[in-house]
Amino acid sequence: MSDLPTPQDAAEAALFSECWDAVLSYADLCTSGSAAATQLATEAFTHGIHEARSVMARTKNTGRRTPRLPRIPLLLNSVRTTATAWEAHGQGHRLDPDLRLWLNSEKAARYTGPPLHRPIALRGLRDLQEPDAALLWLVEVEALPLPAVARRLGLDPVAAAEELGQVRALFRDRCHRNHLDTPMDANCRSYARLLDAVTRSPGAETPEDLSQHLSRCVECAEAAGCLRLHGGGLPAALAGGVIGWGGLAYLERRRRAAEAGMAGGRRDAAVDTGIAEAKEAAPRVGRTGLLVAAVIVSGLALTVSLMPFGAGNDGGAAARGDSADRQPVAESDVSSPPATTRAEGSLVSPEPADPSADAGSKPAPDPEPQGTSSSSADTRGSTPGSKAPTKPADSDSAKSPASCEVKYHIVDEWTDGFQATVTVTSAAALDSWRIAWTFGDGQQVTQMWDGTVAQNGSHVTATAADYNKSVAAGGSFAVGFLGTWHGTNAAPDTFTLNGGRCTAAH
Repeated sequence: MSDLPTPQDAAEAALFSECWDAVLSYADLCTSGSAAATQLATEAFTHGIHEARSVMARTKNTGRRTPRLPRIPLLLNSVRTTATAWEAHGQGHRLDPDLRLWLNSEKAARYTGPPLHRPIALRGLRDLQEPDAALLWLVEVEALPLPAVARRLGLDPVAAAEELGQVRALFRDRCHRNHLDTPMDANCRSYARLLDAVTRSPGAETPEDLSQHLSRCVECAEAAGCLRLHGGGLPAALAGGVIGWGGLAYLERRRRAAEAGMAGGRRDAAVDTGIAEAKEAAPRVGRTGLLVAAVIVSGLALTVSLMPFGAGNDGGAAARGDSADRQPVAESDVSSPPATTRAEGSLVSPEPADPSADAGSKPAPDPEPQGTSSSSADTRGSTPGSKAPTKPADSDSAKSPASCEVKYHIVDEWTDGFQATVTVTSAAALDSWRIAWTFGDGQQVTQMWDGTVAQNGSHVTATAADYNKSVAAGGSFAVGFLGTWHGTNAAPDTFTLNGGRCTAAH
């Protein structure tokens, strides 16, 4: 976090650490490369922190509370504001092309236009007391565990669930008031009371005429998402309404990061693992200890391997086998132990050398087409000693990994629309990836994040972004997207990775 403002105290330093990861994550969505993402995040973070300090100073001087967003959404709005400035001053080529289109549309103008026309979620969150708004945002959008959020905000962990329920109800009330205050035509006004009644009850069905109205009116649909506290739609309503462009993509990134335990700069996630909040020294000591242990273990192993074993030591010779057939220990490769410290804070075993490969040469490529199961080789009818059949050099399956597993998950679904994720686990390491599937019910992808989408009819292809091309062996990657559907929204049953068939995870 170079070139950022200097924290004024320990509390602000902790906030810097907690917020930077979120700001960089959203800046990465908004830009076309990692260097641009870091610069955008740095400028936005600096601008947002100065704005927050200015508001706090005015509050102290006047004694009046100034409505404002909690720290993380305030900084995310600063990313959008900074991106707007880039577009206006000739740096738009560094931004995501879809963001540039959005910045020059009426959708972006709503966030800077008359206050009564701004998104309902943005207005509702600003109207809450800042501690209440922070509680709602950290749980619903950042997807952090409630006990960790309670500790961060100094709440009683036992009563935190009840307080969260009260804050949700309070947010709904603020959004309902703001919806009624919004200038709207007679048609929207006629549905306002019905919308309030339908969204209050979890079991209430939406009348057909109201459903059709919500499919046509953006403002009323936004209000419905904020007023309906049940059904799991509140996080999307908050992220989309407060952040704007890329809100749903950001929401999905934060959810996946929380599920994977990737704390980043967020010390709340570290609390549950025993790392004290806002204490950088503890992680460093832990990593150093692991590295020292790795060096000691490697040194001991090397010492033992170089110890001379006399011929009279029958027990040792019996345990090792006939030493006459072995190469001298001094000629063995002793460069592998340092490889145990390649990954910072973890021990990584060195890969065994291929005895059939010549020194300095790479192993011969597997002649079998990748992406197929091992049992398929037994059913080809090949005779012993015969070569396996090969495919043309341009075949995708020749480049696919040995195996892969795909999990297709519908995150949310509404009338004519849905949000889904595709998570792929690859058995082999990948330098780049391309996944494809075919919808059976005519679904259409309208927006994708963490990948570039192309669709031809029902066939969808997603290719890697610049920042997530590389995948370690046994590692996973994912793309999220929004789509439309009519009638049926069944999951695809066939997926391919770089042309090779994948199995579906259940």
